[in-house]
Amino acid sequence: MKDFFKIIIFLSLLFAAPYLVLADRQSQGAYPSGKWRLSFPFGKKYDYNDILVKRAVDGDTLQIESGEKVRLIGIDTPEMHDSHKLHRDARERGQDLQTIIALGREACAFTKKLAEGERVKLEFDVEKYDKYGRILAYVYLKDGTFVNAKIVEEGYASLLTIPPNVKYADLLLKLYRQARENKRGLWK
Repeated sequence: MKDFFKIIIFLSLLFAAPYLVLADRQSQGAYPSGKWRLSFPFGKKYDYNDILVKRAVDGDTLQIESGEKVRLIGIDTPEMHDSHKLHRDARERGQDLQTIIALGREACAFTKKLAEGERVKLEFDVEKYDKYGRILAYVYLKDGTFVNAKIVEEGYASLLTIPPNVKYADLLLKLYRQARENKRGLWK
């Protein structure tokens, strides 16, 4: 009986091996260094040109129907939860934690109203993933609205330009300056 199970396991691995891919993320240039990913090349395929936004995680991160998180390139919204970044932002801005959290909730509410439940298109820049494994993308609604830019334009985000992902840095800077000058969104 023991040999029977060994044979079953051996045959399962033998036939399953072509379908299991252990990919070094760094060698593909798409994943953070030192990370490994086990992928199964079967199941539902998602089209990043037409994918549903399930929820706004925060003001600058979305979760799409595949379960993946999408970090919006070029923008940064205030934190909503206790983290090192929240404390750093409080020190740098000279604001208390509760003020920043309230601003983060306001930014998240704007992003939620704008994109949650919408079908979107993802556009990539040089890097497809950040160090946390989130997809890095520029996001567009079906009507052509550029989500990253709209959040900045309405005053709910600062800029976060991280080379080499700089495709729309000039546009976002222009919109950021206009939002600040016109006291829109968080800049009231």
